Amino acid sequence: MTTDERVFGEQIADSVESFLLALRAIAREGNGAQAVSLLLLEISQVLLTGARMGAQHDFTPREEYQPDVGPEADIDDLRLRLAEMLEGVDAYTFVFDPYVPEVVESRLSDDLASIAIDLENGLRHFRAGNVDEALWWWQFSYVNNWGNLAGAALNALLTVVAHDRFDTDFEADADAVAVADEMLGSAPTAQP
Repeated sequence: MTTDERVFGEQIADSVESFLLALRAIAREGNGAQAVSLLLLEISQVLLTGARMGAQHDFTPREEYQPDVGPEADIDDLRLRLAEMLEGVDAYTFVFDPYVPEVVESRLSDDLASIAIDLENGLRHFRAGNVDEALWWWQFSYVNNWGNLAGAALNALLTVVAHDRFDTDFEADADAVAVADEMLGSAPTAQP
């Protein structure tokens, strides 16, 4: 491993750790009005980290199989707190693959938890001193899973913010619109 790769790994690990700490703090606070904006910011930042991973040459792990770094973090409490906090805007749909357009139903809380699991797994490898494995895992899981989920979650959260800020036509269930307005502290708007 080169010095540049080691420094790059440290930068990625710092960004991942920052995202995980922020996600837990947002869930713990339970303030839906702030959560949407804060999640929008945090997901944008971690997507930059992912894009940096995606732009690199393919990292190769030292061994064919992942070394055991212990059990995954228990994120059920995080997922449940996020689901409760985002209740009215938690469920959303997106197109997973724009080249094979199929609408996927999902939940922000589930997707954020999945992203956290992927990132935390790489962080455990990094902390165990296996930088090669951490970089490979973060890159692989970004391209294969969490990058797409983070992009979809970012779009869903941006839609909530856009509706609130610009009072745009928002094609959604009237109850979901009312919840979004309430979460962001806006006056309800008439829907067509």
